Amino acid sequence: MLPLTLLRAAQNQPMLVELKNGETYNGHLVSCDSWMNICLREVILTSREGDRFWKLPECYIRGNTVKYLRSMDEVIDTVKEDEGKSRSAKAAGAQAAGRGGRGGRGGGAGGP
Repeated sequence: MLPLTLLRAAQNQPMLVELKNGETYNGHLVSCDSWMNICLREVILTSREGDRFWKLPECYIRGNTVKYLRSMDEVIDTVKEDEGKSRSAKAAGAQAAGRGGRGGRGGGAGGP
């Protein structure tokens, strides 16, 4: 299971992000990119000491400042189910294709 797969599945879900400097951001994930840059909405920012709080309508967090992410367990379960379905579908497709499927060398009707 890839971290970006989890992040994409967690869109519009609540998420906690802790930065390397100790600040924490609680909000709903709006989007993420391949560098794990994150956009959150309805954010509550907590200082590193935990004694000050700010409410922000939205924020952008650069991926290389993230220490860890915490999401709901249901998101992880959903990703696991989707991966299981896609793996079984790939396995069934590989069995059906077998050898000598479309393409490959010679024996075709095309050409002079």
